[in-house]
Amino acid sequence: MIGTNYLANRVDWINEPQTIAMAKKARELMTQGIDVISLSLGEPDFETPQHIKDAAIAAIQQNFSYYTPVAGIPELRNAIAHKLKTENGLAYEADQIVVSTGAKHALMNTIMAIINAGDEVIIPTPYWVSYSEMVRLVEGIPVFIAAPLSQNYKITPAQLAAAITPKTKAFMFSSPCNPTGSAYNKEELEGLVEVFAKHPEIIIISDEIYEYINYENKHISIGTFEAVKDRVVTINGLSKGFAMTGWRLGYLAAPKAIAAACDKIQAQFTSATSSITQKAAVAALNGSREPSLKMVEAFKRRRALVQTALEKIPGLKCNSPEGAFYFFPDISYFLGKSFEGKVIATATDLCLYLLHQGHVSVVTGEAFGEPNCIRISYATSDEKLTQAMERIKLALSKLG
Repeated sequence: MIGTNYLANRVDWINEPQTIAMAKKARELMTQGIDVISLSLGEPDFETPQHIKDAAIAAIQQNFSYYTPVAGIPELRNAIAHKLKTENGLAYEADQIVVSTGAKHALMNTIMAIINAGDEVIIPTPYWVSYSEMVRLVEGIPVFIAAPLSQNYKITPAQLAAAITPKTKAFMFSSPCNPTGSAYNKEELEGLVEVFAKHPEIIIISDEIYEYINYENKHISIGTFEAVKDRVVTINGLSKGFAMTGWRLGYLAAPKAIAAACDKIQAQFTSATSSITQKAAVAALNGSREPSLKMVEAFKRRRALVQTALEKIPGLKCNSPEGAFYFFPDISYFLGKSFEGKVIATATDLCLYLLHQGHVSVVTGEAFGEPNCIRISYATSDEKLTQAMERIKLALSKLG
């Protein structure tokens, strides 16, 4: 019988994403007939816009069902280049773009293309769960910079400068951020760019998957700054802004050498993404943004609903996120409290308590590098959010 001793060491270097683990636990309770409200997954609850679905159906009917170039069909790469130029002010040619099976795939391609064993990658915390694990998979070293709630979960230029060493190869961040919803404005990015300008050897990986879900300011891409534009890898995709999570299409735009390396790597792993999805993506990028804007308006309304509810829970601390669809409240007040003799020692304990006693699924902040927080997704209906907030408030009030 094959046992764990047969597995490669890298399996032990990484952890299962807690977002997926909590969703799995919630589904287990649901199969038992328990009414669980899931606020754990980062997935818009909206349907893919009709014109995008129509393009996919047309592609199927036209038998567009063969392998495409690994980096994506020219029509799509040109559409991405046009989108980046007109919406983001980023000058990328089509041969600098690689289309992948989701933004996560694009991130992994990039990490594999530039990181050697022992290279350091600076990651502001809180961070998306997979960043650190991707770095570890290629034997790189994640270096974390803590950005607490008091800083609105954003690092300062001084913190960045202090984290850089001769081994620093890359910096990886998201804005708007998963899990905090915080977004760097132009002035904040300028401060970071001033530091990067002194270190031309550092590659900047900018995850902009939540670009459209931005409530306060116009989204700013760090690649628009002259001092760093030639060493930024811009990661994006269609999952969040176009409600296309299951379609699995992301992309990267990078310096030509990095894009070519990612193309080469992807050719050995997956080849191209779905031909049908690529045609749908062309329709998405070349079509109206009205469905996306309506979705963002709904998220903005839900943000206000959830924030009002969270602010009424004694002991809970939270910011007002500028983007994405998450709250990341500090729950340290509740650590050390107990229910029926069981002590809530960690954020994970609190998540399990809320799941089993409140029947609400959220994700521990430990998964995102912040052990005193939990992540709450508000990508569900107003009615479910209202019920979930009431359940959370009641469950927390029982801790003594």
